[in-house]
Amino acid sequence: MSERPVITVVGLGPGDPGMVTRAAWQALCDADELWLRTSRHPTLAALPAGRHWQSFDAVYDAAASFADVYAAIVSQLCARVQQCGALTYAVPGHPLVAEATTRGILAQAATLGIAVRIIGGVSFIEGCCEALGCDPLDPGLQLVDALELRGAPSAQGPAWADRHGHAPYVAPWVPFPLQPTRPALIGQVFSRAVASDVKLTLLERYPAAHTVQLVRAAGVADQQRVVACRLDALDHRDDFDHLTSLHVPALAPLADVRSLDGPAAVVARLFGPAGCPWDHEQTHRSLRSALLEETYEVLEALDDDDPLALAEELGDVLLQVLMHAEIGRQSQTFDLADVTAALATKLIRRHPHVFGDAAGGDPAAIVRAWEAIKREERAAGGLAARGPFDGIPPGLPALALAQQVARRAMRAGLLDEHPATGQERVDAALVAWRDAAGADALGDVLFALTALAHQLGLDAESALREAVQRVKADSGTSGDLL
Repeated sequence: MSERPVITVVGLGPGDPGMVTRAAWQALCDADELWLRTSRHPTLAALPAGRHWQSFDAVYDAAASFADVYAAIVSQLCARVQQCGALTYAVPGHPLVAEATTRGILAQAATLGIAVRIIGGVSFIEGCCEALGCDPLDPGLQLVDALELRGAPSAQGPAWADRHGHAPYVAPWVPFPLQPTRPALIGQVFSRAVASDVKLTLLERYPAAHTVQLVRAAGVADQQRVVACRLDALDHRDDFDHLTSLHVPALAPLADVRSLDGPAAVVARLFGPAGCPWDHEQTHRSLRSALLEETYEVLEALDDDDPLALAEELGDVLLQVLMHAEIGRQSQTFDLADVTAALATKLIRRHPHVFGDAAGGDPAAIVRAWEAIKREERAAGGLAARGPFDGIPPGLPALALAQQVARRAMRAGLLDEHPATGQERVDAALVAWRDAAGADALGDVLFALTALAHQLGLDAESALREAVQRVKADSGTSGDLL
């Protein structure tokens, strides 16, 4: 017995006994105590007669989840090797490819003073690539475990996403686990239930009609099969087993439409050498009016309470962002990565109560903290402090400009934030209007009303838009519009 307990982890290969390495075969034959993750593997039938082993199949049948299965296997193996001093543990494929128990053994052994010896084997990857006729490095093949992929976009997310206990609970956003413009090989699609979960995850980004290939018994003579089917029909089959993998071919860049990459590729094509002559003539300045028009169409969709129209109009605004980013990329001034990096960095920096340790407080306190952070940013950049109205775009429509000025004035303490004071200001402005019905007096009334709307938590722009919609609707039913 060695000074330290030793676990030897052996790879059984993909299933064909002829693909077991000589070192692995010798370890299997020489082991005094041999444990198997599962006895459901074709290689075991070729072991010498009388070769005794123990498997963890019963753990699979009793545990509530695969995580519990793997934890139980690791715990039992580590406990057993501390008693007997040495054991051999055999797993399908290669011990370090898509094998959660090996990862668990390595982690736990490090804390318990257990030595781990790895004897490699041919993984399922080699057999699948041979069956598919592909080089994994040439197309940039992605490797994913089906048990980690299933339900990935919606089932789990960052721990902080639910920390406020909001109800009803909305699943947090998490990054999609694959890059659809690269091929993927998904291992351990061993049941119809797993295939169904994988399908639902993939449909988040891939077209329903996308052709995928099921690879069964890869590398096993006389059993290997590759079956093609539509993605949305993946779980309509019933021939899954523990030697089944799924190959998902890459999408063309222009077909990856359910992500930011797809529209960006479309815009790059439009602005490219063989693109659209109209797009070739556009500049940042020539697109100014289009951005304003698309923004107003978003507001109209909001006023109409039309979610489908809102999604479409937001897409048109996104198009403007992508066009400006592509113009910036071609002029080598900035690109889309600069846009997204600036946005994400700024949001994280200006929300320390969410992404850091700062206290949150009420919305007013958060706004004050936001303004303080912006002042710190300007000071750090060597920029002069801004006045309360600096940075407001002068080209805003008058009502939007009035809302911005009123909001900034209240933040700076130049206007009282209480609605009662705002109502008094409106009343005084109306009195002045009655005394001198000129443009100045009318402007004072309009600004006072705009400020009062902000004090009451109302949006003056939306309120006026809704009033206009009512007038337009009433014009067809009554001669009296108001």
